[in-house]
Amino acid sequence: MSDGERHRPFEDRRLLVVSTNYAPEVTGIGPYATQLAEHWAQSGARVRALTGMPHYPSWRLDEAYRSVWRTVEVRGGVGVHRRRHYVPSRQSALRRAAFEVSVLATGLLAPPPGRPDAVIAQMPSLAGGVIGARLARRHRVPYIPVVQDLMGAAAAQSGIRGGDRAATLAAAAERYALSGATLVGVIHESFVPRVTALGVDPGRIRTVPNWTHVQGPTADRAATRARLGWDPATSVLLHSGNMGLKQGLEVLVDTARLAPDLRVVLMGDGNQRDALRTRAEGLPNVDFLEPAGAGEFTDVLAAADVLAVTQRASVLDMSVPSKLTSYFVSGRPVVASVADEGGTADEVRRSGAGVLVAPEDPAALLEAVRKLAADPVAAGELGAEGPAYVARHLSREAGLARFDDLMTEALDGRGSTGR
Repeated sequence: MSDGERHRPFEDRRLLVVSTNYAPEVTGIGPYATQLAEHWAQSGARVRALTGMPHYPSWRLDEAYRSVWRTVEVRGGVGVHRRRHYVPSRQSALRRAAFEVSVLATGLLAPPPGRPDAVIAQMPSLAGGVIGARLARRHRVPYIPVVQDLMGAAAAQSGIRGGDRAATLAAAAERYALSGATLVGVIHESFVPRVTALGVDPGRIRTVPNWTHVQGPTADRAATRARLGWDPATSVLLHSGNMGLKQGLEVLVDTARLAPDLRVVLMGDGNQRDALRTRAEGLPNVDFLEPAGAGEFTDVLAAADVLAVTQRASVLDMSVPSKLTSYFVSGRPVVASVADEGGTADEVRRSGAGVLVAPEDPAALLEAVRKLAADPVAAGELGAEGPAYVARHLSREAGLARFDDLMTEALDGRGSTGR
């Protein structure tokens, strides 16, 4: 392949990206869907994105879209088709089901016009996977769902109210969305057994890890700490990202209660933020910060002493937090309070940039943080493994190249098993 063909491999191809989350959302799946779509547009493809209204991670409709029901925007050369849907401010199985049904209804009733040459869908949401599958079948074109989270497993493992009943329905929707796909992408190999159990031939599964979608820190670390009001002599344990049920962030509040000399910072938003604030009442060493802007995000991460990733003990094989890619690039050591046999633990071990502790165990978490604080040289060496791991495996260029290969294989028909 010539350099020109390599850089514009999808010239004039009509590609449809289905993702409930998209820019201007800056955390979670939205940045990946956006960067992928814009990358293909830059490679010469005619790309459209079918998506929802910005709402994540706050689970509140973005103010700029409050009166919008249907719109088409152009972002980075991509035609972005947005459809209004229900946004639940609190999570339960029933509310999540209503969210998915509303996304499904508006997406199927008003899909973007024209016939694509291929459809790729980010899962979750379930609705996005079903919409992508139906559109691909309608037009008889290759279909590639990319599994970022497994919602059936999530409903069973996350502790959401009514989750057991929801798990069966979610698994049925996932089976529909995945079983007839040309190829299936998964962001971590730990997802493969469950995806196979949903009826996907293992020969059609490809691992396409998320990449680091943020730039490394640039600001002076001491200056950032001073701006945030963090005492140079106080250890700061920071969690960034979604505050949902599966994160089990209560362990961080309880860790703060055990250690008045430790500052615990929860930066982000989500449906459990208010409950966590209530739990932290009377604790002066717990701070809640709004999500940092793109220009300062990794500077804030780098200003902390330790970065925390937490999950409920029941979360095993349904999720690998996208925050890890940003954590690694920041150069700070990671403490992962997660199940040892899950995909998140695998990724932390593989990076060499963090330590593992038992989930939902504030004493164990505190002990790990104290050990790092007592040995700043070892902590620095551990943190330095993160950027090195990113450079080897998680660069944007490497991540997007994997998706180029995935799309090329699907379009060439090599991944098809008789659509």
